[in-house]
Amino acid sequence: MEAVPTLTVRVPFVIRRRGGRKLVIAPDGTVAAPCRHHVDNAMVKALARAFRWREMLENGAYATVGEIAAAEKINPSYVSRVLRLTLLAPETVESILDGLQPAEMTLAVLMEPFPIPWREQELIAGPLSRHSFSRSALVDP
Repeated sequence: MEAVPTLTVRVPFVIRRRGGRKLVIAPDGTVAAPCRHHVDNAMVKALARAFRWREMLENGAYATVGEIAAAEKINPSYVSRVLRLTLLAPETVESILDGLQPAEMTLAVLMEPFPIPWREQELIAGPLSRHSFSRSALVDP
């Protein structure tokens, strides 16, 4: 029997864990996201905290971010960064809760400063600039 030549194909990629799931990252940095929807529990938890803390401030349960931080035994700057999530466009919040956010949208990305006007949020530089924050752009084709 004659030996059949072997062909080896090497495909450079990186596998990263994000939100408890594995993502394939291509050499150019694009993410090959799975087609199914995935609720990122870290983002949902941060949103829940943000809206709960905002409610506490509005109701007068706490007067300052510092008081919330002391009660929760966490850093006041973290409380401030999480509270900013209440300024996200409603469509963005809904897409995160539904698990329809782009794979590039992580809690770390959301914790970075972003513009307050909702229309300007659609123009955010970085990984989110490839996606509109509108629900229609976040649904898999």
